[in-house]
Amino acid sequence: MITRELPTTLVQTFRQSALDDGAHTKLADRLRALPDPSGDLDHASAVLLQAFAATLPTAQLQEILDFGRHADAPGVMLVENLPVDLGLPPTPADGEPAVKEAGGHVAENVIVGLSGLLGEPIGFQTEKAGRAIHDVVPVSKGATTQTNQGSRVFLNFHNDIVYDAQGRYDVSNPDFLVLNCLRQDPQAKAVTYYADARDISAILDEDSLRILRAPLFRLNAPGSYCRDVAGKDEVLSDPVAIIHGPASSPEIAVSANGVRGLTPEAETALAALQEACRDERICHQVTLRPGQALLINNRKGLHARSAFPAFHDGTDRWLQRTYVRRTLWSLRDRGTDVGPRVFA
Repeated sequence: MITRELPTTLVQTFRQSALDDGAHTKLADRLRALPDPSGDLDHASAVLLQAFAATLPTAQLQEILDFGRHADAPGVMLVENLPVDLGLPPTPADGEPAVKEAGGHVAENVIVGLSGLLGEPIGFQTEKAGRAIHDVVPVSKGATTQTNQGSRVFLNFHNDIVYDAQGRYDVSNPDFLVLNCLRQDPQAKAVTYYADARDISAILDEDSLRILRAPLFRLNAPGSYCRDVAGKDEVLSDPVAIIHGPASSPEIAVSANGVRGLTPEAETALAALQEACRDERICHQVTLRPGQALLINNRKGLHARSAFPAFHDGTDRWLQRTYVRRTLWSLRDRGTDVGPRVFA
């Protein structure tokens, strides 16, 4: 139950930044000459760092850098007027990468460039076959799932987590997500939502917040892991708290694929959390369109997505997504022989 009033001065949890037309043109010219960055992310990251630094005004470049490095920074940033691909192919219907013409990888270079300003783009073998760039599209067989393939159901407020045999799914998970829009859904019905843990904590009643800060919850592994790897509906974590850390900069962890409260009070507090996330006073809403990218701090808040019509005919909504860690060092125990940016 939500009983607390929001403070008169809220944390600034949402920021917008738009490239001016001059920067847009200069960056587009550079990116259209580049190949698909996926082949050599280390080299591409260096090239793209040069491109963004040379074309963005210093103040705007610092704004994105500050978003990635400061604890008191906003939890989400919308970057607008980004370069887009010319002659985009049909939206892939299976969630796999589309075949694109030479010189037609502007979107991939945009997202890797933005990711490099926040940290290091990475891949996990259990998510999109370890690829660093994920094509997020509606897939018919996953239309009603709590995964990135869904379209017919509301994707609950969550952050992206990673299965870990040690029992914690909120440690090795990404620090940031970048969502770059290649194609908007035809009816412009898909809405992305974000609720910051600082605002959530401000609106929840004290009992609910106290329970959410106790290790009374078990997170379900990501839907892709449960489906493709475990072959079962649930693979639950060890008991964890949903919210932890100092009140001024709390961290939050909620799995899209389900959370089990270990007591009736925990289930009640979990319902209060989801209700708080939907409160229009703290819930930010973005209807992404081409030329826009959403930078999301995956630890400071939760994001969600509305249901939307999908036709599976090449015209559907198409985002690309990256997972970003500030450093690769803390994932060294999950390294694989696939490559230095692909983890188990």
